[in-house]
Amino acid sequence: MFDYLPGILHGALLTVGVSLGALAIAVLLGLLGAAAKLSGRTPLVALATFYTTVIRGVPELVLMLLVFYGGTIGLNALLETLGRGEPVDINPFVAGVATLGFIYGAYMTETFRGAMLAVPRGQMEAAWAFGMGRLATFVRITLPQMVRHALPGFTNNWLVLIKSTALVSLIGLKDMTFLAKQASAATREPFFFFLFVGALFLLYTSASLWALRWVQRRFEAGVRRAEGWSHG
Repeated sequence: MFDYLPGILHGALLTVGVSLGALAIAVLLGLLGAAAKLSGRTPLVALATFYTTVIRGVPELVLMLLVFYGGTIGLNALLETLGRGEPVDINPFVAGVATLGFIYGAYMTETFRGAMLAVPRGQMEAAWAFGMGRLATFVRITLPQMVRHALPGFTNNWLVLIKSTALVSLIGLKDMTFLAKQASAATREPFFFFLFVGALFLLYTSASLWALRWVQRRFEAGVRRAEGWSHG
């Protein structure tokens, strides 16, 4: 049984890669979606609302299979229309990262929207009055304060995203869940291998929690100092 463990550990690195790649896409889409919802422009608000409503209402597994199989069929149909007869397969890693990032971008949109609303608008208006551009205002005024408000929701979304990476095993990506399933089928010891995978996920999420709590303490340090001065 122990001969399969190095392979599962290698698959764990792939799981880390999928989750980090999906997180990057989710954060980008979340920022764009939150900005669209708060823009006040009807087409952007409607598009962002449609995105978050539909994505949060459809199971991740359905979307994963839809992107992987439906995307492959659609891409090959488009290539055939263009006169290119050679079939193309979507890379499982790309499909997994893109799908998870697209899904959790909807959740990040609501997290970031709430965090942006928590920042007093008067501070942004003061920055604009001093001639600061909107991008500079966001980077220097809104973003640092927004992070502190967004971290609790961000942490929850990140932990759920990590656990959802197990779904990529269903599209043939050889992550640790896929390899554990193969090892358990070969040895008839599913409890041992899936317990091992569960421990790896727990280790990953625990390390993430520790890191994000450290980040939260750093961003809340100034607030605690300010509260101490006001009480003093």
